[in-house]
Amino acid sequence: MADPYDGSGAVDLSGVLSEIQPPILETPSAAVLSSPQSGKDLFAEKNRRDWAHNDGARCDFQSRPMLAYRTGLFFLAVWKRSVYGKTLSEIKTDDAMIPKVAETSAALVAEVLGNNLAAGGWAIITTPKRRHLQRNFASLVAYRIASLLGIPFYEDVALCRSKQRVNATFTMNVCPSEQNIIVFDDFVTTGQTMLSMKRLFQPTGKNLVFIAGINNKA
Repeated sequence: MADPYDGSGAVDLSGVLSEIQPPILETPSAAVLSSPQSGKDLFAEKNRRDWAHNDGARCDFQSRPMLAYRTGLFFLAVWKRSVYGKTLSEIKTDDAMIPKVAETSAALVAEVLGNNLAAGGWAIITTPKRRHLQRNFASLVAYRIASLLGIPFYEDVALCRSKQRVNATFTMNVCPSEQNIIVFDDFVTTGQTMLSMKRLFQPTGKNLVFIAGINNKA
């Protein structure tokens, strides 16, 4: 098989991804900006958006891995958001979901990377913790994926001091010694967090593969 690395800090998966049928390529929808309304009640209860995992965002865990595109990068997604199944909040708080998400994600990674993974030099990390610092679902899943694949897991590689998601700036807390890094995120909606991770690692020359448990976009 041809060398998948092109030296740009990203892994060319065009060859190995061809076996995933059928691949679903998504294009980002245009953001719609609305002007602020006058007379806003400062004490009104704020509605949480879809990325906050409300009851409108669910996953039925039908097996349909896909290659998705968001905000200038491609990522693998194990599942897609659905109108049926568990809400994303339920998934995050259910301990039984940790092995389910980890085992399915690890199987996809092993299938896609194949001999490249077996050659060594791989590690897995997560995006920065913004909430749930003690029991972080993405970290628990990534730790299990690392165990299943026989690769190291680095926790708290990137730090973010604010809750801003668009154009967020991350700082490097610890840089893995491995050349090839799997960046895992449990839910991806806008892709802005993954894009910030890509920017963070660009000066390091590492090869990055992005994978999401659930593609949280209808």
